Amino acid sequence: MGDKNRTLVTEFILLGISNYPRAQMVMSVILLVFYLITLLGNSFMIILILVSPLLHTPMYFFLSNLSFLDMFYTTSSVPQILVNCFSHQPTISYLRCMIQMYVSLFLGIAECFLLAVMAYDRFVAICRPLHYTLVMSKRLCIQLAAMSWAGAMVMTLIPFLVQPREFCGHNVINHFTCELQAFLKLACSGTHLIETVIMADSFVVLVAPFFFILGTYGRISSAVLRIHSAKGRGKAFSTCGSHLVVVSVFYGSALSMYLRPQGKSSSNHDKIISLFYGVVTPMLNPLIYSLRNKDVKGAFQRFLGKKMSE
Repeated sequence: MGDKNRTLVTEFILLGISNYPRAQMVMSVILLVFYLITLLGNSFMIILILVSPLLHTPMYFFLSNLSFLDMFYTTSSVPQILVNCFSHQPTISYLRCMIQMYVSLFLGIAECFLLAVMAYDRFVAICRPLHYTLVMSKRLCIQLAAMSWAGAMVMTLIPFLVQPREFCGHNVINHFTCELQAFLKLACSGTHLIETVIMADSFVVLVAPFFFILGTYGRISSAVLRIHSAKGRGKAFSTCGSHLVVVSVFYGSALSMYLRPQGKSSSNHDKIISLFYGVVTPMLNPLIYSLRNKDVKGAFQRFLGKKMSE
């Protein structure tokens, strides 16, 4: 009987906030609005970058990668959450749970690396302006983007290969989705190895890029302060400020989730934090980069003018 309990778990119940029906309904409406804004905003950014020749620069190449990533990142989890909000007992099969969990993990890691690459691009643009086009060549941009995606794949495969495969009959995940930390709390076999791997992964994926970005922007700030033109300083701070807002929200929430001791049970605090890096940041990215960026505003105005004149 004990062996059965260890092997017959074929589906999981996603608890979410089903104990609070009114709050769940309100949250479902908010998530739907956020999701639609994410899809529309990021789609708009990709299309605008593709059709506007002035936006065919390394910065916007990476931004189009980020927008593409964010659309799939939210799609990997939000539709599942919305369906669960209207289910009496939201369940997900073991296979679907694994796919959703590792696809989300892969896309989240890719975003970590991509944000660091974007910081490097801004560093070269502001601190080495005369060499920018030479350093940030089309070939290097493609290589950096490819390395971000490939690195994310490798860092996702490592925890997948060492994760526990046995469960002791407990199948209630106290989360909105199949999130790795909440999923591991159900394992009946030892989790020391996977927890060690996750901690090591977190330093590579979160800590190293985060401090790289901080160091990069420290150099950028010094260079910007040396710019004599107030207009030049304002433009540089505006562009970099947008990136820093995204970085602060994304890394801040992810770091607080993965670099602290994990108990045997998930808390509501964990679930709320996961919404910040999984839902809020992908929605903010296109809004921040479009509303605070004169190049994007200019490209949009030219795009509208061209369409109206046709």
